[in-house]
Amino acid sequence: MPPRPVHEPRRDDCPWCGSKRLRTRLRAPDLRHRRPGTFVVDQCRDCAHAFQNPRLTTEGLALYAAEADEPAGRGQLRATARAMLPFPEPESWLDVGTGDAPFPAAARELFAYTAFDGVDPTPRVERAQAEGRLDEAHMGQLTTPEILSRLRGRYDVVSMLHHLEHTRDPRRELTAALTALRPGGHLLLELPDPASASAALLGKWWPSHDQPRHLHLIPLANLRTELEAQGCEIVVTDRKAPHTPRDLATAASRYLDRTRLHRTAGPLTALAAVLDHLLAPALRRTRFSNAYRIVARKN
Repeated sequence: MPPRPVHEPRRDDCPWCGSKRLRTRLRAPDLRHRRPGTFVVDQCRDCAHAFQNPRLTTEGLALYAAEADEPAGRGQLRATARAMLPFPEPESWLDVGTGDAPFPAAARELFAYTAFDGVDPTPRVERAQAEGRLDEAHMGQLTTPEILSRLRGRYDVVSMLHHLEHTRDPRRELTAALTALRPGGHLLLELPDPASASAALLGKWWPSHDQPRHLHLIPLANLRTELEAQGCEIVVTDRKAPHTPRDLATAASRYLDRTRLHRTAGPLTALAAVLDHLLAPALRRTRFSNAYRIVARKN
Protein backbone atom coordinates (compact mmCIF):
# COMPACT_ATOMS: atom_id res chain seq x y z
CA MET A 1 0.00 0.00 0.00
CA PRO A 2 1.58 3.36 -1.01
CA PRO A 3 2.29 5.86 1.77
CA ARG A 4 -0.38 8.49 2.32
CA PRO A 5 0.54 12.02 1.20
CA VAL A 6 1.65 14.55 3.80
CA HIS A 7 0.28 17.51 1.83
CA GLU A 8 -3.19 18.28 0.57
CA PRO A 9 -3.58 19.58 -3.00
CA ARG A 10 -2.49 23.18 -3.37
CA ARG A 11 -5.43 25.58 -3.31
CA ASP A 12 -5.84 28.61 -5.55
CA ASP A 13 -8.12 30.65 -3.29
CA CYS A 14 -7.98 32.19 0.18
CA PRO A 15 -9.48 29.94 2.88
CA TRP A 16 -10.72 33.05 4.73
CA CYS A 17 -12.42 35.19 2.05
CA GLY A 18 -12.32 33.07 -1.10
CA SER A 19 -10.28 35.53 -3.14
CA LYS A 20 -8.02 34.10 -5.83
CA ARG A 21 -5.59 37.02 -5.56
CA LEU A 22 -2.78 35.23 -3.74
CA ARG A 23 0.94 35.91 -3.41
CA THR A 24 3.71 33.83 -1.89
CA ARG A 25 4.65 35.32 1.47
CA LEU A 26 7.58 32.97 2.14
CA ARG A 27 9.12 29.56 1.65
CA ALA A 28 10.77 27.96 4.66
CA PRO A 29 12.16 24.63 5.88
CA ASP A 30 11.51 23.20 9.31
CA LEU A 31 13.89 25.51 11.15
CA ARG A 32 13.04 24.20 14.58
CA HIS A 33 13.78 20.49 14.09
CA ARG A 34 15.43 20.47 10.65
CA ARG A 35 13.20 17.74 9.28
CA PRO A 36 13.18 17.49 5.47
CA GLY A 37 10.81 19.50 3.33
CA THR A 38 10.07 23.07 2.31
CA PHE A 39 6.79 24.76 3.24
CA VAL A 40 5.04 27.65 1.53
CA VAL A 41 2.99 30.38 3.18
CA ASP A 42 0.69 32.26 0.79
CA GLN A 43 -1.09 35.51 1.58
CA CYS A 44 -4.34 36.91 0.24
CA ARG A 45 -3.93 40.28 -1.48
CA ASP A 46 -7.52 41.21 -0.55
CA CYS A 47 -7.93 40.28 3.16
CA ALA A 48 -4.23 39.73 4.10
CA HIS A 49 -4.92 36.28 5.58
CA ALA A 50 -1.76 34.13 5.43
CA PHE A 51 -1.91 30.35 5.28
CA GLN A 52 0.19 27.26 4.61
CA ASN A 53 -0.31 26.21 0.99
CA PRO A 54 -0.33 23.33 0.30
CA ARG A 55 -1.51 22.49 3.79
CA LEU A 56 -0.32 19.46 5.69
CA THR A 57 -2.72 16.54 5.85
CA THR A 58 -3.71 15.06 9.20
CA GLU A 59 -0.91 12.52 8.73
CA GLY A 60 1.49 15.29 7.81
CA LEU A 61 0.60 17.23 10.93
CA ALA A 62 1.26 14.16 13.05
CA LEU A 63 4.64 13.73 11.35
CA TYR A 64 5.84 17.34 11.33
CA ALA A 65 3.81 19.48 13.64
CA ALA A 66 3.07 17.62 16.85
CA GLU A 67 4.95 20.18 18.93
CA ALA A 68 3.16 23.21 20.33
CA ASP A 69 4.67 26.66 20.63
CA GLU A 70 7.39 27.19 23.20
CA PRO A 71 5.55 28.05 26.45
CA ALA A 72 5.48 31.62 27.70
CA GLY A 73 7.00 32.48 31.05
CA ARG A 74 4.91 32.47 34.20
CA GLY A 75 5.02 36.26 34.48
CA GLN A 76 3.69 36.67 30.97
CA LEU A 77 0.94 34.11 31.60
CA ARG A 78 -0.12 35.98 34.75
CA ALA A 79 -0.18 39.20 32.74
CA THR A 80 -2.52 37.56 30.22
CA ALA A 81 -4.80 36.37 33.02
CA ARG A 82 -4.89 39.90 34.45
CA ALA A 83 -6.61 41.01 31.26
CA MET A 84 -9.77 39.37 32.64
CA LEU A 85 -9.72 41.16 36.03
CA PRO A 86 -11.94 44.06 34.87
CA PHE A 87 -14.77 41.60 34.16
CA PRO A 88 -16.98 39.65 36.60
CA GLU A 89 -15.06 36.89 38.36
CA PRO A 90 -15.67 33.66 36.42
CA GLU A 91 -17.00 30.57 38.12
CA SER A 92 -15.65 28.33 35.37
CA TRP A 93 -12.89 28.75 32.77
CA LEU A 94 -11.91 26.49 29.86
CA ASP A 95 -8.41 26.69 28.36
CA VAL A 96 -8.29 25.26 24.83
CA GLY A 97 -5.05 23.65 23.63
CA THR A 98 -3.88 23.75 27.22
CA GLY A 99 -1.09 21.13 26.97
CA ASP A 100 0.50 20.84 30.43
CA ALA A 101 -1.84 23.63 31.64
CA PRO A 102 0.76 26.30 32.45
CA PHE A 103 -1.78 29.05 31.82
CA PRO A 104 -4.51 27.72 34.17
CA ALA A 105 -1.83 27.20 36.84
CA ALA A 106 -0.74 30.85 36.52
CA ALA A 107 -4.29 32.21 36.24
CA ARG A 108 -5.38 30.35 39.39
CA GLU A 109 -3.07 32.64 41.38
CA LEU A 110 -5.35 35.54 40.43
CA PHE A 111 -8.69 33.69 40.31
CA ALA A 112 -8.56 31.45 43.38
CA TYR A 113 -12.29 30.62 43.33
CA THR A 114 -12.52 29.76 39.64
CA ALA A 115 -12.72 26.18 38.38
CA PHE A 116 -10.22 25.68 35.55
CA ASP A 117 -10.78 22.97 32.94
CA GLY A 118 -8.66 22.17 29.92
CA VAL A 119 -9.00 20.50 26.53
CA ASP A 120 -6.04 19.22 24.50
CA PRO A 121 -5.49 16.42 21.96
CA THR A 122 -2.52 14.99 23.89
CA PRO A 123 -2.31 12.99 27.17
CA ARG A 124 -0.58 15.99 28.75
CA VAL A 125 -3.98 17.39 29.70
CA GLU A 126 -4.75 14.33 31.83
CA ARG A 127 -1.36 14.58 33.54
CA ALA A 128 -2.09 18.24 34.27
CA GLN A 129 -5.32 17.24 35.99
CA ALA A 130 -3.56 14.52 37.98
CA GLU A 131 -0.98 17.08 39.13
CA GLY A 132 -3.66 19.54 40.25
CA ARG A 133 -3.38 22.20 37.55
CA LEU A 134 -6.84 21.44 36.16
CA ASP A 135 -10.16 20.56 37.72
CA GLU A 136 -11.37 18.69 34.62
CA ALA A 137 -9.38 17.37 31.66
CA HIS A 138 -10.83 16.60 28.24
CA MET A 139 -8.50 14.81 25.85
CA GLY A 140 -9.35 15.54 22.23
CA GLN A 141 -10.41 18.47 20.08
CA LEU A 142 -12.99 20.97 21.30
CA THR A 143 -14.70 20.64 17.91
CA THR A 144 -15.29 16.92 18.45
CA PRO A 145 -19.07 16.51 18.84
CA GLU A 146 -18.80 14.26 21.91
CA ILE A 147 -16.60 16.77 23.76
CA LEU A 148 -18.52 19.85 22.67
CA SER A 149 -21.85 18.35 23.69
CA ARG A 150 -20.48 17.84 27.23
CA LEU A 151 -19.10 21.38 27.45
CA ARG A 152 -21.91 23.32 25.80
CA GLY A 153 -22.80 26.49 27.70
CA ARG A 154 -20.69 25.62 30.77
CA TYR A 155 -18.09 28.41 30.92
CA ASP A 156 -17.82 32.07 31.82
CA VAL A 157 -14.43 32.33 30.09
CA VAL A 158 -12.88 30.34 27.26
CA SER A 159 -9.23 31.07 26.46
CA MET A 160 -7.39 30.22 23.24
CA LEU A 161 -3.80 31.39 23.59
CA HIS A 162 -1.67 30.86 20.48
CA HIS A 163 -4.00 28.06 19.49
CA LEU A 164 -5.86 29.16 16.35
CA GLU A 165 -2.71 29.37 14.23
CA HIS A 166 -2.26 25.59 14.70
CA THR A 167 -5.80 24.62 13.69
CA ARG A 168 -7.03 23.44 10.32
CA ASP A 169 -10.28 25.43 10.50
CA PRO A 170 -10.07 28.53 12.75
CA ARG A 171 -13.69 29.53 12.13
CA ARG A 172 -14.93 26.16 13.33
CA GLU A 173 -12.74 26.48 16.43
CA LEU A 174 -14.24 29.90 17.20
CA THR A 175 -17.76 28.53 16.79
CA ALA A 176 -16.96 25.68 19.19
CA ALA A 177 -15.47 28.07 21.76
CA LEU A 178 -18.58 30.26 21.64
CA THR A 179 -20.74 27.16 22.00
CA ALA A 180 -18.91 26.31 25.24
CA LEU A 181 -19.52 29.83 26.60
CA ARG A 182 -22.55 30.92 28.57
CA PRO A 183 -24.42 33.99 27.28
CA GLY A 184 -22.47 37.02 28.47
CA GLY A 185 -19.28 34.98 28.80
CA HIS A 186 -15.93 36.11 27.44
CA LEU A 187 -13.60 34.64 24.84
CA LEU A 188 -9.91 35.47 25.41
CA LEU A 189 -7.71 35.14 22.33
CA GLU A 190 -4.00 35.73 21.72
CA LEU A 191 -2.39 35.18 18.32
CA PRO A 192 0.80 36.09 16.46
CA ASP A 193 0.34 39.28 14.46
CA PRO A 194 1.14 38.70 10.78
CA ALA A 195 1.24 42.50 10.31
CA SER A 196 4.20 42.80 12.68
CA ALA A 197 7.15 44.64 11.19
CA SER A 198 9.35 41.89 12.65
CA ALA A 199 7.70 39.40 10.31
CA ALA A 200 8.69 41.48 7.29
CA LEU A 201 12.19 42.15 8.62
CA LEU A 202 13.07 38.60 9.68
CA GLY A 203 11.16 36.69 7.02
CA LYS A 204 11.35 32.92 7.44
CA TRP A 205 13.42 33.42 10.62
CA TRP A 206 10.53 35.20 12.40
CA PRO A 207 9.59 32.76 15.17
CA SER A 208 5.85 33.02 14.58
CA HIS A 209 6.10 31.95 10.96
CA ASP A 210 7.19 28.62 12.49
CA GLN A 211 6.71 26.31 9.55
CA PRO A 212 5.26 23.73 9.36
CA ARG A 213 3.40 24.08 12.66
CA HIS A 214 1.48 27.30 11.94
CA LEU A 215 -1.26 26.70 9.39
CA HIS A 216 -2.91 30.15 9.58
CA LEU A 217 -1.78 33.68 10.43
CA ILE A 218 -4.93 35.74 10.95
CA PRO A 219 -4.91 39.55 10.84
CA LEU A 220 -6.58 41.25 13.79
CA ALA A 221 -9.17 42.98 11.60
CA ASN A 222 -10.26 39.65 10.08
CA LEU A 223 -10.70 38.05 13.49
CA ARG A 224 -12.69 41.02 14.79
CA THR A 225 -15.03 40.85 11.81
CA GLU A 226 -15.54 37.10 12.20
CA LEU A 227 -16.31 37.36 15.92
CA GLU A 228 -18.82 40.13 15.30
CA ALA A 229 -20.42 38.03 12.55
CA GLN A 230 -20.80 35.22 15.11
CA GLY A 231 -22.68 37.54 17.47
CA CYS A 232 -19.89 38.83 19.71
CA GLU A 233 -19.11 42.29 21.03
CA ILE A 234 -15.39 43.14 20.96
CA VAL A 235 -14.54 44.63 24.36
CA VAL A 236 -10.70 44.62 24.22
CA THR A 237 -8.11 44.73 21.46
CA ASP A 238 -4.45 45.05 22.46
CA ARG A 239 -1.27 44.92 20.40
CA LYS A 240 1.04 46.05 23.22
CA ALA A 241 0.76 43.75 26.22
CA PRO A 242 0.86 40.40 24.31
CA HIS A 243 4.25 41.17 22.71
CA THR A 244 6.76 38.43 23.56
CA PRO A 245 10.44 39.56 23.61
CA ARG A 246 11.97 36.64 21.74
CA ASP A 247 12.13 37.51 18.04
CA LEU A 248 15.83 38.38 17.80
CA ALA A 249 17.06 35.59 20.06
CA THR A 250 15.03 32.85 18.38
CA ALA A 251 15.88 34.07 14.89
CA ALA A 252 19.59 34.31 15.77
CA SER A 253 19.63 30.84 17.30
CA ARG A 254 17.96 29.20 14.31
CA TYR A 255 20.07 31.10 11.77
CA LEU A 256 23.41 30.46 13.47
CA ASP A 257 22.57 26.79 13.94
CA ARG A 258 22.49 26.42 10.15
CA THR A 259 25.76 28.24 9.41
CA ARG A 260 29.48 27.89 10.07
CA LEU A 261 28.98 30.24 13.02
CA HIS A 262 27.07 27.60 15.01
CA ARG A 263 29.88 27.41 17.59
CA THR A 264 29.25 31.04 18.52
CA ALA A 265 25.49 30.56 18.71
CA GLY A 266 25.39 30.56 22.52
CA PRO A 267 26.98 33.98 23.19
CA LEU A 268 25.35 35.66 20.19
CA THR A 269 21.92 34.28 21.06
CA ALA A 270 22.36 35.48 24.64
CA LEU A 271 23.21 38.94 23.35
CA ALA A 272 20.15 38.91 21.11
CA ALA A 273 18.00 37.89 24.08
CA VAL A 274 19.30 40.87 26.06
CA LEU A 275 18.41 43.14 23.14
CA ASP A 276 14.94 41.60 22.93
CA HIS A 277 14.24 42.51 26.55
CA LEU A 278 15.89 45.93 26.44
CA LEU A 279 13.93 46.92 23.34
CA ALA A 280 10.63 45.33 24.42
CA PRO A 281 9.15 48.41 26.18
CA ALA A 282 9.62 50.46 23.00
CA LEU A 283 8.84 47.75 20.44
CA ARG A 284 5.53 46.77 22.01
CA ARG A 285 4.30 50.32 21.28
CA THR A 286 5.23 50.10 17.60
CA ARG A 287 4.44 47.91 14.62
CA PHE A 288 7.24 45.58 15.79
CA SER A 289 4.89 44.15 18.42
CA ASN A 290 4.59 40.48 17.48
CA ALA A 291 1.20 39.45 18.89
CA TYR A 292 -2.28 40.72 19.66
CA ARG A 293 -5.08 40.04 22.11
CA ILE A 294 -8.86 40.15 21.73
CA VAL A 295 -11.48 39.80 24.43
CA ALA A 296 -14.96 39.23 22.99
CA ARG A 297 -18.27 39.01 24.87
CA LYS A 298 -20.86 36.48 23.72
CA ASN A 299 -24.15 38.32 23.33
